[in-house]
Amino acid sequence: MTLLPVYCPQCATDQVVKRGKTSNEKQRYLCQNEAYPQQTFLLEYCHRGRLPQVKQQNVAMALNGSGIRDTARVLRISKDTVLSELQKRKVVSNRSTRRC
Repeated sequence: MTLLPVYCPQCATDQVVKRGKTSNEKQRYLCQNEAYPQQTFLLEYCHRGRLPQVKQQNVAMALNGSGIRDTARVLRISKDTVLSELQKRKVVSNRSTRRC
């Protein structure tokens, strides 16, 4: 049996402990670095829309003017996932503030 170190995706430290399991039996981890707020994370996500990289791309595409359907198709996630992430981040479209 080989032990692999687990690193926090936010701060990249190895001060990580196990923090239970999800309903899908995936291992949840907790970062104990005091500089960052306590947060749990997974190493293996079931849904592609939950990946931090996909969330960042989602916001970046919205800021560059891509539509919801385009973003969903390119990132291979649902339109509802795109909308919910943008609502969480409160990305405001310039189209609604323009005057003709």
